Amino acid sequence: MSGDERGDQRKHQIARNEALFREVNERVQEVSEDRATLTTDFVCECGNTDCTETIPLRDEEYEHVRADSLLFAIVPGHEIPDVEEVVAENQRFYVVRKHVSEGVIAEQTDPRS
Repeated sequence: MSGDERGDQRKHQIARNEALFREVNERVQEVSEDRATLTTDFVCECGNTDCTETIPLRDEEYEHVRADSLLFAIVPGHEIPDVEEVVAENQRFYVVRKHVSEGVIAEQTDPRS
């Protein structure tokens, strides 16, 4: 396997990891819909499978991220520049957009599509 093929394989695995975390967060949202809290703790949607950090998001923040299949909410500093770019940030979380090749996986695995 060439270096380019290994790099592509790694990027695709990162995209699949992020899609899995997005699916977990969809279930978190379903469970938390009936609660009257200001924020819900969602799982960081970064590509690191060992990450267990959470992000407190308001409903409208979560819905903004979910409105686009290519967007993911992550803990600041968890971005992976070769597969995504930071498109919004604040003290609690960053929003990243997948690059084109990884975006295909993000779109195919979006539970809202």
